[in-house]
Amino acid sequence: MIARRAFRTIEQALQRQAAVAVIGPRQVGKTTLALEIGRSRDALYLDLESRGDRAKLAEPELFLRQYEDRLVILDEIHRTPELFQVLRGVIDEGRRRGKRTGRFLILGSAAIDLLRQSGESLAGRIEYVDLNPLDVLEAGTDMAAATGLWVRGGLPDSFLAPSDTDSFAFRRNFIRTYLERDVPQFGPRIPSETLERLWTMLAHGQGTLLNASKLAAGLSVSAPTVTSYIDLLVDLLLVRRLRPFHGNTGKRLVRSPKVYVRDSGLVHALLGLGDYNELAGHPVVGASWEGFVIENLLAATPDRTTASFYRTSAGAEIDLLLELPGRQGRWAIEIKRSTAARAERGFHNARQDVEAKRSFVVYGGDERYVISNGVEAIGLRELAAELAAM
Repeated sequence: MIARRAFRTIEQALQRQAAVAVIGPRQVGKTTLALEIGRSRDALYLDLESRGDRAKLAEPELFLRQYEDRLVILDEIHRTPELFQVLRGVIDEGRRRGKRTGRFLILGSAAIDLLRQSGESLAGRIEYVDLNPLDVLEAGTDMAAATGLWVRGGLPDSFLAPSDTDSFAFRRNFIRTYLERDVPQFGPRIPSETLERLWTMLAHGQGTLLNASKLAAGLSVSAPTVTSYIDLLVDLLLVRRLRPFHGNTGKRLVRSPKVYVRDSGLVHALLGLGDYNELAGHPVVGASWEGFVIENLLAATPDRTTASFYRTSAGAEIDLLLELPGRQGRWAIEIKRSTAARAERGFHNARQDVEAKRSFVVYGGDERYVISNGVEAIGLRELAAELAAM
């Protein structure tokens, strides 16, 4: 089993709060991690996709009171959203008897749905932990592991598949499952063919500015409809909207967000790219690497970090701008896939505009060195490790 950094975070959260919710897309390893935590705590595991386990909760207050001294793991909580109100009463009742922490570990695959339900019922009683796909700090230390992670993506079953063919088949089945089974649970009825076309269009345009009207024309729907579809993919943790920087720099700034399919392996599966050889010759290769770097760095950033990109009409640009907590300030990050790191003039201009405290070019090599005054070349894994250590 690959060690996940979130293990310690979840353990610490269970020592602080009665309920901890682990949020992440399907197949990212939430259940495996929860069961590992549960083994050391004699936890009770309930899979709410199982009819038998749902039947045990026909009288939930009565059932859960019997396990007041044990951690209860509730998997796929969105299947029974009415449980949130019940959990509030059970937690409050337990608090009066001194049972204040480590009561429930809740697993969910959709951010907005779970947050809406638990936010209304469990305010002050729950802590949230994001579980992302595997990243470069978890997958291995060498370049081969990083390249495999980029090509196959961070879903554990895809990354660990015995062959590229098996990995690709897993990802295609993952996409089909989301379209045919999961999406209808969380939003209005959307034709699976239309949503797959949109998802594929976003993969083709990986890292480009969002143009809802152009996407709508390609799908024969309205721009507001496209926006609502993208909202759903964002809520399902499958797509990221990276917002533009809005600070006062006295420059004319781009106002549209950039859109990324979050898992690089899904980008490649949507585009029919089965291995590194096929990816290397495809026009999306640079944008795919950019999205991969962004996701890995954001997975490593400390709490309260805000992320954006910076672009002016004159061409000054920063691929990823991190505003870190405390006195760390703004970090400007340029992303290059090549093994020769260099910073363009537009990056130098942009980092001066935003008064970046530190500036990096993340490139395809491992060595760390100074490119110019105030700009360092650095490998992805080393920068991710530096962020994770904060």
